[in-house]
Amino acid sequence: MLRERVSDMRAHDLVAPFPTVTLDLPVEQAARLLADQDLPGLIVLDERGRPFSILPGTQVLRLAVPRYCQDDPALARVIDEAHADTFLRALGERTVRDSLPGRPRELPVTDPDATLLEVAALMARTHSPVVAVVDGGELLGAITLQALMDRLVGT
Repeated sequence: MLRERVSDMRAHDLVAPFPTVTLDLPVEQAARLLADQDLPGLIVLDERGRPFSILPGTQVLRLAVPRYCQDDPALARVIDEAHADTFLRALGERTVRDSLPGRPRELPVTDPDATLLEVAALMARTHSPVVAVVDGGELLGAITLQALMDRLVGT
């Protein structure tokens, strides 16, 4: 059986079930979901169950790692592991809503008929490792950067 050419593939060929979170979920729980399932990010749903945003794992890190360590890598080097482990707990009662960027930007959402080049362009433009695939307002799942790259390079 011949493998389908990448140029003929559509988003529906790569979409897979993907975990979602709500805006009011504690960000510490979102971080645990990211870690437990080795995810690059999470799809955040609004009150109607529709994609509201993508929460990349790097955004959770920005909240967990103290600003002074982000600004000065030399300071990060001197903090011992016992203290570094407390950073995630320092997220406290923050929610996913609190961790999202303040200004709206393009939502990484596409339809099932989008080409893989369209999906790749959307990921690149939005700096998102996850693209939600929606059909008629219903979330079908997502395409991850890893799945897209695997298909594009032929693994």
